[in-house]
Amino acid sequence: MNQQKFETGYAAYQAGNWASAASLLADAKAPGEINGRIDHLRGNALMKLGRYDDAAQAYGEALLDRSYGLEGALGTNRGRALLAAGRVSEAAEALRRATEDPQYSTPYKAYMALGSACRALGDVRGAGIAYRNAAIDESNPDPSTSLRKLGACFMDLGRPSDAVESFRTALDFSNDLSSQSAIYCDLALAYVAANRMSEAVDAFGHATADGTVLSPEAQAAYDAARNAVAARSGNRVSETDDLLAAAGYGDFADPLDPTGETTGNLMPSPEDTGFFSVSEQEIVENDRRVRRGGGCRRFFVTLFVILLLLAAACGVAYYLGFGWPTQENVAQSLFEAKAEGRDVSQYLSSGLAEEDKQHITSLVPNASAVSVSGVTRSMNSSDVVVTATLDAGASKRFSIHMVRDGIGWKVDSVNEEYASTDGATAADATTQTTDTTNQTQQPAPAEQAPAEQAPAEQAAPAEQAPAEQAPAEQAPAPEANDNANVSGGEVAVD
Repeated sequence: MNQQKFETGYAAYQAGNWASAASLLADAKAPGEINGRIDHLRGNALMKLGRYDDAAQAYGEALLDRSYGLEGALGTNRGRALLAAGRVSEAAEALRRATEDPQYSTPYKAYMALGSACRALGDVRGAGIAYRNAAIDESNPDPSTSLRKLGACFMDLGRPSDAVESFRTALDFSNDLSSQSAIYCDLALAYVAANRMSEAVDAFGHATADGTVLSPEAQAAYDAARNAVAARSGNRVSETDDLLAAAGYGDFADPLDPTGETTGNLMPSPEDTGFFSVSEQEIVENDRRVRRGGGCRRFFVTLFVILLLLAAACGVAYYLGFGWPTQENVAQSLFEAKAEGRDVSQYLSSGLAEEDKQHITSLVPNASAVSVSGVTRSMNSSDVVVTATLDAGASKRFSIHMVRDGIGWKVDSVNEEYASTDGATAADATTQTTDTTNQTQQPAPAEQAPAEQAPAEQAAPAEQAPAEQAPAEQAPAPEANDNANVSGGEVAVD
């Protein structure tokens, strides 16, 4: 090792001059030399520069130095670099090996990154297991984040009751008010999915107590929950009564209470109407006017009732997950647009990052035929299973997750279904994820939170590298902290 270049490179590292640090540290090694400490620091500098493939290689070279140790920390850093570089399968393997290091003091970091890699691969069950392990790790300073992510996995697996328990436990470990509002919103949506509307209304109330504005989808679920609760209690005033009252109908005297003692509405007397003072001719003419007016009134009342019934039918269809264009139409149009070389962005959710849109576009094949084999509907999200026949005659199955867009649907994610994972069921997925945590002081499983953010300039497919990633693991002293952390497109040194 060239000690002078190492010291100069380390000084640049401490000063935040990442390009110089990476270059000088590389020159500090003799050809063929193995030095875990130098490669660890060099990998951290390369991560700061967004050179994720080079960083992964540096961490891999550091792992060759068995005397340096830190297999768990280096494996976690390498897994994060591979995930940010879009090499998701390699990232998952590296992170699994990192969790096997018995000397690794903070394995929750590897489990959190592994959960992101599994979700990017479409392995929701594997992601749930990883997030559960992160949540019960005693070294984890923020188990609430792991529990939110676990709750989201339960929701994707169609197990809202388990998601409820995850989100409720996450609240117990959350001290940040803004995070609590977000968790309450997740909890409310899980209650709606579990048809526990009273509890959903209460959770939505907590979520908005600090002035938080709900997303359109969450607000629609909130309104549906309140209407369901009102209907069950019998206190809901029908929209028909509201509209009739606004039109002047309904303010009438009760024939059973002519004096108005109960209702306060007095029944008019003959003297008030002047009925006995009009002539016969006036009565005939008035009768004609009443008939003409009555005919128009009946027409408008009938039209109003028809429109009201149509609105109610549309509302029920919306709540049951129907819309236009339908989920089937959107899925087929997505594949047809890709096959014809047209822009597919019109079928993708506006909330997706550009990297996610590019990933979906690259994943959709040029298919000669597409058939829909299954649709799972709910008010705000749906899942469509399609089989695409390729030009060569082969076929592939894809699972397409959609989110509500007005009265229609937009694609939020696309995952290819492989034969090796077809046998996994929702029940299998939770054999390991539903264990309680009574043996530790950490929370019981319950699931997901937002996908972890990869750096802005280079994201992992389908799910970004963890936004909350813990800092890259430290290279040992004496030279201060060597941690690198990818967060929102910029790497920060802790």
